[in-house]
Amino acid sequence: MTYTSPKVLTFEEFIVQYGDNTRYELIDGELRDMEPTGPHEAVAGTIAGRIYVEIFNSNFNWLVPKNCLIKPPAAEATALRPDVIVLDKAELSKEPLWQKEPIICNGSTIKLVVEVVSTNWQDDYARKVEEYAFLNIPKYWIVDFRGLGGLQFIGNPKQPTFTVCQLVNSVYQQQQYRLGDTIYSYILPNLKFQLDDIMYK
Repeated sequence: MTYTSPKVLTFEEFIVQYGDNTRYELIDGELRDMEPTGPHEAVAGTIAGRIYVEIFNSNFNWLVPKNCLIKPPAAEATALRPDVIVLDKAELSKEPLWQKEPIICNGSTIKLVVEVVSTNWQDDYARKVEEYAFLNIPKYWIVDFRGLGGLQFIGNPKQPTFTVCQLVNSVYQQQQYRLGDTIYSYILPNLKFQLDDIMYK
């Protein structure tokens, strides 16, 4: 990850300058270049597609927007841009910014967030775990298809890891899956797959 600007930005400045640029997010006023690669985007797209199919087949009143920012209410200069986000359509009427910008402020609108790990793995495994739990987002998936995370997060030796974080009493309980393991999700009960199925080959 690179820090592309030493200047501290406000949320409003970030939206004006980078709101439409999916390469960037804002954390505590610092502009973060998420450096998406082709393989990263391929994995994120595959996951989004599988989720969408399950939403459609189950007739859930949810959507998977192409582009969306999360503005945590307690963080004035932060705008998080998950790789995949699932929203509850019924809750969108309560979102103060949604009609003008694809920005979510209320955790109750969000059913699931997915981060595909790249060089900014520290944010995915630490900062965003805290932010998403504080927002009461029920499910957070961390897809580390290249095994980039620190040893304290994915173990030794490093290997591709899919971490399912389920919110229990405001704290994420984490379950890790490796290649060959079958991944289940209570939020999409008919969805089951393996990390192998979404790996970029």
